[in-house]
Amino acid sequence: MAKEITAIVKLQVRGGAANPAPPIGPALGAKGVNIMEFCKQFNARTQDKAGKLLPTLITVYSDRSFDFIIKQPPVSAQLFEVTKVKGGSAQPNRVKVGKVNWKQIEDIAKDKMVDMNCFTLESAMKMVAGTARSMGLTVEGEAPFNK
Repeated sequence: MAKEITAIVKLQVRGGAANPAPPIGPALGAKGVNIMEFCKQFNARTQDKAGKLLPTLITVYSDRSFDFIIKQPPVSAQLFEVTKVKGGSAQPNRVKVGKVNWKQIEDIAKDKMVDMNCFTLESAMKMVAGTARSMGLTVEGEAPFNK
């Protein structure tokens, strides 16, 4: 018989750097989860993605056991990494802080495709390009799907 789910906790944790300090400790401690066990498992599974911000979905069961799913880093974090920009623009429609090309957008869309609610690479690229524009990044070149 399936276990009864008591809670679902969403956290964003740096890869390989989970520790019992806030925000992980209080969020999981309130649900009765063994925090150190989560930290050990998370750090072991994210050694290859050290330092990257990873959205994590933790399912807590009635017997205080847990499962977790690690998703790909957010599109905004990937865009910051690609463009080497420290932060987005306060006025993205007027003040541009960086540039990104369609090849970079395609790479990010392919990486993030499993977590997005779209079916084609073209629609994923449009979503990534929209995020880039709302951050104050200029999308250079012509979209490959407009040719």
